[in-house]
Amino acid sequence: MGALSAGHLATDLAQGSLPALLPYLVDKFDLSYTMAAALVLAATISSSLIQPAFGVWSDARGALWLLPLGVALSGIGMAATAIAPAYWVAVVCVLVAGLGVAAYHPEGSKFASYVSGSRRASGMAFFSVGGNVGFALGPILAAAFIHAFGLRGATLLAAPGLLVAGGLVRVRRYLAEFAPSREDRAAVADVQQAERRGLTLLLVVVGLRSVAHMGLFTFIPLWEKSQGRSATYGTFVLGGFLIAGAIGTLCGGPLADRFGRRPVLRWSFVVATPLILVYVLAGGVVGIVAVMLAGAAVIGTFGVSLVMSQEYLPARVGMASGLSIGLAIGLGGVAALTLGAVADAVDLRAALLGTAVGPALALGVSLLLPPAPVRRRVEPAPATL
Repeated sequence: MGALSAGHLATDLAQGSLPALLPYLVDKFDLSYTMAAALVLAATISSSLIQPAFGVWSDARGALWLLPLGVALSGIGMAATAIAPAYWVAVVCVLVAGLGVAAYHPEGSKFASYVSGSRRASGMAFFSVGGNVGFALGPILAAAFIHAFGLRGATLLAAPGLLVAGGLVRVRRYLAEFAPSREDRAAVADVQQAERRGLTLLLVVVGLRSVAHMGLFTFIPLWEKSQGRSATYGTFVLGGFLIAGAIGTLCGGPLADRFGRRPVLRWSFVVATPLILVYVLAGGVVGIVAVMLAGAAVIGTFGVSLVMSQEYLPARVGMASGLSIGLAIGLGGVAALTLGAVADAVDLRAALLGTAVGPALALGVSLLLPPAPVRRRVEPAPATL
C-alpha cells in the first residue's frame, strides 16, 4: 500500500501542478479564461477517456509495468509544459501527462483492492490519500520552483515521478505476490451479478461531484489573483483546499466502513454546497476556512466512491476503477471548460458560484443509489510483469 500510494502521490502531483502553472501560461501566451480551462480539459480528457481501456486491459491480462510507466510519463509531460514554446505545444505536453495518469490509476487501484482486506474503504482511503496529497503538493512545489528559478524551474516537476517510477520498478515483483493465483481465478464463476443500475447512478454522482472538485481546482488561483492577491497566494489557498481533501479522505474511509458508504457520500454533498457559497460570497478568513472544509467534503469521498464502483462491478475491478476515476476526471474537465466560458461571458464570480451546483444535484442522485450486492469471492486476472 505504501508503494501504491506513493505512485498515486507522484502521478497526481504532476497533474495537480497545472493550476499553479496557469497564471504564468496565461501571461506567456495571452490566454483567455476559456483557453486556460482548455488546458485543464486537455489533461482531463487524455487521462479519462483512455482510462477505462487500461482498466479492461488490467482485468484481462494484468500490467504491472503500467505503474512505473504512468508515473514517469505524467511527470515528464507536465514538466515539458512549463517550457513549451507555443500554446499548442503546451496542449500536447498536457495530453502526454494525462496519458500517464490514465495508465497508472486502474492497475494501482486494483492492487490497492487486493491488499485492503475486509476494511476496503479504509484501505482505498489510504491509496486515495496519496493522490490527494499529490494534488496538494503539486501547486505548492510548482509555485516554489517557479518563484526560485522562473517558469523554467517547473521542469523540476519531473523529478518526483522519475524517482518513484524507479522505486516501483524495484518492487513490482513484490507487488505481483498480491495478485490472485490461477487456481483462485476459478472462483470468478461464483461472483454475484453486477449491480449495473447502481454503477450508472454512481458515475452520475461522481461526475456531478467533479463539477465542484475540478472547477475549484482550476479557478481558485485565478479567483484569488482577480481579488488583487498574488499568484503564489492563490496557489497556497488551493494547496489548503487539497490538503483538507486529503484529511477528509483519511476520515471518510473509516467512517464509510463503520456507518456505510451511501450515508457518508450523501452527507458530504449536504455540507459542500453552502461551504462553496460562503467562500465566494463572504471571502476573507471565513471564506478560506469554508473552502478548506469544502475540500474535505468534496474530495474526501473519492476513496468511498471508488470502493462502491468496485463493489457494483466486482468481477471487473480494474474497469470499475477506470470508469470511476476516469469519469470523475473527464467530466470535471468538461465542467472546467464550461465554467471558463461562463467566466469569459459573465465573470469569474459566476463561474465559481456554478461549482456549487454540482454537489447539490449529486445529493439528489445519491438518494437513488442501491446497496451493493453482498460481496463474495472475486478474482480478476493475475498481474503480469
